Amino acid sequence: MIIRQIDTSQAAELSALAKAIYVEHYLHLWYPGGAEWYMNEQAYPVEKLQAELADPNNLHYIVYDEPDVPQGYLKLRIKATLSGQEEKDCLEIERIYLHKAATGKGIGRQLMEWSETVARQHHKDIIFLKAMDTSQDAIGFYQRMGYTVCGKLVLPFTQMKEVYRGMVIMQKTL
Repeated sequence: MIIRQIDTSQAAELSALAKAIYVEHYLHLWYPGGAEWYMNEQAYPVEKLQAELADPNNLHYIVYDEPDVPQGYLKLRIKATLSGQEEKDCLEIERIYLHKAATGKGIGRQLMEWSETVARQHHKDIIFLKAMDTSQDAIGFYQRMGYTVCGKLVLPFTQMKEVYRGMVIMQKTL
């Protein structure tokens, strides 16, 4: 497995990868047209990703199982605020997505460990993430990695089916 940090020159590659992975996992969350709206206008337009990649507070990585075969991606926010922990230095795992074929191979675990290494290098006290409250497999995985639920939120997207809008916030003290 190879984890490579990417830059603005790879925004189009990241956009294509993110959309491909999103389609594999999340189309069922949306009413008709909602997933396309989210992917193309909210989350993964090339211009938005270029801006995110240019922001020094964001670190983006693509994970490869062979030199040119991307299996997933990771986005970290170096300076993040966790409600109730404002006095702590926190890092957020904002996105950790893998192709379905890459799940169950230990790649997610390696990306979580990578994230914790980055957090320690930046002298963070806490690392946190958000997960869909209906995704028990993901929540269980994060719990096995040492994360605990510390809060909840509801996504504001009316194009998303209401049953899927709930999120849990999970944290791990380093």
